[in-house]
Amino acid sequence: MQQTSKSYSERLAILAQPEVAKSLKGILHGIEREALRIEADGSLAQTPHPQALGSALCHEHITTDFSEALMEFITQPHEDPRQALAQLRDIHKFVYENIGEERLWPLSMPCYIDCEDSIPIADFGSSNVGKMKSLYRTGLKNRYGSMMQAIAGVHFNFSLPKSFWQAWSVASGEGEATQDKVSEAYFALIRNYRRFCWLIPYLYGASPALCGSFLKNANATTDMKKLGNGTYYLPYATSLRMSDLGYTNKAQSDLNICYNQLDKYISSLRKAIQTPSTDFARYAGKKDGEYQQLNANVLQIENELYSPIRPKQPTRKLEKPTDALASRGVSYIEVRALDVNPFCEVGICLNQFYFLDVLMIYCAICPSDDLSPQAFAETDANLTAVVKEGRKPGLELSRNGEKVSMQDWGLQLFEDLMPIAAILDKVHDTDVYSKAVSAEHEKLLNPDLTPSARMLDHLINSGQDNGEYALEMAVQYKKRLAQHQYSFHSEAELQQMAGDSLVQQAEDEAADNQNFDEFLQGYFAYNAKSCA
Repeated sequence: MQQTSKSYSERLAILAQPEVAKSLKGILHGIEREALRIEADGSLAQTPHPQALGSALCHEHITTDFSEALMEFITQPHEDPRQALAQLRDIHKFVYENIGEERLWPLSMPCYIDCEDSIPIADFGSSNVGKMKSLYRTGLKNRYGSMMQAIAGVHFNFSLPKSFWQAWSVASGEGEATQDKVSEAYFALIRNYRRFCWLIPYLYGASPALCGSFLKNANATTDMKKLGNGTYYLPYATSLRMSDLGYTNKAQSDLNICYNQLDKYISSLRKAIQTPSTDFARYAGKKDGEYQQLNANVLQIENELYSPIRPKQPTRKLEKPTDALASRGVSYIEVRALDVNPFCEVGICLNQFYFLDVLMIYCAICPSDDLSPQAFAETDANLTAVVKEGRKPGLELSRNGEKVSMQDWGLQLFEDLMPIAAILDKVHDTDVYSKAVSAEHEKLLNPDLTPSARMLDHLINSGQDNGEYALEMAVQYKKRLAQHQYSFHSEAELQQMAGDSLVQQAEDEAADNQNFDEFLQGYFAYNAKSCA
């Protein structure tokens, strides 16, 4: 579906055609927001996942991630970003009403944590599926440590409707939009996103500083400056969450995951899942009668791959993500480079939806050559440079092997983005898309407007520690959401969901008729066959 012979201006003209533009109304967005539950003093909550919130295993919208204390709120896909935000806000309100005096940490980087053992691994119950999910997290703890797993982020799920792909394909002279063509187009989007995703931490990075308790040893602070009693920062950093101090995995740097075609992506990912690791072999087998990880391979399962973007296809029960992609192709993409927005009580604001829509469409229609290993490494180097020094005056990145000013490159990107925003505005009879792009454009011209600069400016001028500032926001947001009126869900509806999920978990646990050892062997044996 991606014709390399067409220039960006030609593709933009196709996008503006009435039938193609009209289909953009069907774009779907969904949000997954992670947040740590904390005590009033900012320490990590040691309480189990509240029963009033339902089953973390079976609830569709309220679950846990790595830890019992690391909550995850999931919206359904919505055409209207305002509806996605309304649902997310209702979920937050319901959670706050059922966690007593606890609060939600408003930053990506964790709160005060004494030691890794004070981060309780998520408990998903006694079913084999639940045990498997918990064991996967035990493996993550053993492999990388719990501290990294306590970092929170926001995932933006995005899909273009079938009507768009059909209209685009016909207008481009490419005929029927088959699923193979759609998957190919999504991978073109992913490659372009990798090229441009340095823009995301610059615009939305909000973790230029972190609590000293997060740092493992004094060597990690040698390049960092200290604030207050225990806050460390880098002067020009945007997102330490995305740096080697945060949610990264150096062990995966040699995986060579291919983003050029769906089948190559699947095969390269499956290879990592099936390749034994000498490093992780020390956790093989059982210790004191308990497994220490799902397996001793480079990746236990697909979810262990750390990437700023993922191609996705909803999975069926016990279906692996790669099998879902192989069977049904790409359904949507998951943007994973977003810090929690500390200036919004639900971690993301409406303008971000509008801007990300424009950026994702740009990535979808912009010419997208295959990424060579060298080009892929270049995208990683650019991302690293921006997360650590994104606001540094005169920062240079590498584009096709040549040095380029980050600001100059960014300004060129915004020139390309504005016409897409105008098309979306026309389709929706609004001006919110152009306004959102203009607001982000101002951040490129003035780095002081970025969330990372705003965070750091407050900390330096107030003398507050990172944690003190976050605690103030946590208190404020709890009060603000207490006053919020349900608008998407009702309280009764959310209570019913919670109760139904507990019933579902109990039924699943009662229906298990296989011991866990046999279940694991069967799961990986079945999936090994599907990978052959």
